[in-house]
Amino acid sequence: MQKSPVSNPLDLSVDNVVFGFDGDRLNVLLIRQGSPSLDFDESKLQMAIPGDLVGTNEDLDESARRVLNELTSLQGIYLKQFKTFGNPDRVFGLKDQAWLRVFRANPERRVVTVGYYSLVAVEEFTPSPASFAGQAKWCPIDELPTLAFDHNSIVMEAFDALKQALNIKSIAFELLPKKFTLTQLQRLHEVVLDKQLDKRNFRKNMKRLEDLVPLDEKQDGVLHKPAQLYTFRK
Repeated sequence: MQKSPVSNPLDLSVDNVVFGFDGDRLNVLLIRQGSPSLDFDESKLQMAIPGDLVGTNEDLDESARRVLNELTSLQGIYLKQFKTFGNPDRVFGLKDQAWLRVFRANPERRVVTVGYYSLVAVEEFTPSPASFAGQAKWCPIDELPTLAFDHNSIVMEAFDALKQALNIKSIAFELLPKKFTLTQLQRLHEVVLDKQLDKRNFRKNMKRLEDLVPLDEKQDGVLHKPAQLYTFRK
């Protein structure tokens, strides 16, 4: 008869992969773990995605919003749960444990985390670090450093989920400013999907969307011929 696995105490957390499009590249919002004390070894501080433990009486979505606001000051942005990560060894790296022993009451516990991704237009949101985040900055997704815990894997899983979701017509517009050009919209699709798209076919398909609204406005302050602006009707 097969024995049942031993049940060990564990903590539940949420981790947020915040994607930001700057008009040319897709970026990920990273925080640098703050130094808890003057005698803490600064070499043990790492970059990470915003995340923390779920409160005792919190709903998961509520927790994801709170953690994002507490660590980066971002609020009111698109948020989508996409996967749970439960590798038993995911928080037991040497640097991870050194940091957790200062910030967590039970650093030896296994941690299962629920992954979320968020979508923002970089120019419309200014992250500001707080709590145990010593820094908050945008990093191009193709230039990610080695992150804390299993956060590199979480980012890549979120990126795959974003690619799959891009065909949902409202998703892409969360990464664009309120007013945008069709060139910006096409560039976004090309960056996420990592392929070039035919300009004529892309524009024809986009203009079929009922919620894509042409505006009686054009770009300001550009050296080339100003393009027509569009918005998305939510």
